[in-house]
Amino acid sequence: MSANHLGELAQDVVKRALARGATDAECTISEGEEFGANVRMRELEKLVEAGSRGAGLRILIGKRTGASYTSDLSPEGIDLLVKSAIELADITSEDPHAGLPEADELGSLEDDLDLFSADVAHLETNFKIDAAKRAEEAALATDPRIFNSEGGSFDTYAGRHIFANSRGFAGEYRSSYCSIGASPVAREGESMERDGWSHSARRFADLESPEYVGRMAAGRALRRLNPVKVETQKVPVVFEPRTARSLLDSVYEAVHGMAIYRHESFLADKLGEKVASESLTIVDDATIPGLFGTSPFDDEGVRSRRTAIIERGVLKSYLLNTYAARKLGMKTTGNASRGLTGNAGIGHGNFYVEKGVQSPERILAGVGSGFYVTQLMGFGVNIVTGDYSRGASGLWIRNGELAFAVSEVTIAGNLKDMLMGIEAVGSDLEFRGSLAAPTIKIGEMTVAGK
Repeated sequence: MSANHLGELAQDVVKRALARGATDAECTISEGEEFGANVRMRELEKLVEAGSRGAGLRILIGKRTGASYTSDLSPEGIDLLVKSAIELADITSEDPHAGLPEADELGSLEDDLDLFSADVAHLETNFKIDAAKRAEEAALATDPRIFNSEGGSFDTYAGRHIFANSRGFAGEYRSSYCSIGASPVAREGESMERDGWSHSARRFADLESPEYVGRMAAGRALRRLNPVKVETQKVPVVFEPRTARSLLDSVYEAVHGMAIYRHESFLADKLGEKVASESLTIVDDATIPGLFGTSPFDDEGVRSRRTAIIERGVLKSYLLNTYAARKLGMKTTGNASRGLTGNAGIGHGNFYVEKGVQSPERILAGVGSGFYVTQLMGFGVNIVTGDYSRGASGLWIRNGELAFAVSEVTIAGNLKDMLMGIEAVGSDLEFRGSLAAPTIKIGEMTVAGK
């Protein structure tokens, strides 16, 4: 089925739903080809090659909603899709906040957002398997203490996303990505540690080399050897970019529109207030070309945009789709997100901490004794109260330098205090996914060990 035909099909599904009694309708169609190769100890362990295509329909009859999904795009399959959505709407109760965006909120960015690269779609299977093997081999060859591996991987995806609704919106875009990773295991005496490194890019030409990925993974595993469990104490805590992204994810949950209107967030009713250090600015931007959180429109057909969430410590906006915005008496921020079926949820675009001026080395140099977090474990974050307690491992900072490995500790605090206590934001911002953060230093947290 041609791309043009899929676009026409989405609009036709909407027309059929209206003809069957819907007062509004929206149709999503997606198709894609995915590939995944996993190797372990130089042997191919798992290979996945799969194609998918499906259509989702959401309809409204007044304030009642129905949704359905099908992977059968034949005329019979489409008829059943429409019939199922209508029948579901007939038996659901009314919701006064249900509905499509207003017509003036709909739209699509016209710029080339650089989301698709043909070089990903044209990579040969043997080449991709070999890249996974090269990443693992590079890790194994780095140091004799790298004695085992949990594998190397190479993944690709190329697909198309199409959306149309009864308010006159129709749009589509293609996207692609490829990723490579390695997870080696290091051993020295009785100490055995695992770590990894990975990289993803929209185009193959932008992907880190298998050899670089393998060496980085090996280096991270080696520096974890012979960890100690420090005494419980209150010290500065520095999050490396990878763990700072996890911290940022907690902020995302706290500004999520559904958590706000349910009053399940410590940031509810805080718009316009200072909630963080002046050194912290967090932005949601789905318009940056080539990144993983970029799209020309959201999953309700609302034009993508840049939204300041926290600006120099002041809470400026929540993340909203149309439903959450109406519940709060506000306007959508273009953050609707959904799969092929059901009502739209809320997602983020490129959600990131704006980079600061200090290099990570300079941030570390200012710490006499503290903890550099390289891994977080567990789910001890309460978004309602802000209470934060997670298992962690990393490296101890002594006299401004990384001195020795630390494991089996817990870092604890409260997100309210942690955000206010941010003392430094690094200059090392790098987009390795749709969530991105540089090195972040918090003035004091409890590190619980012995």
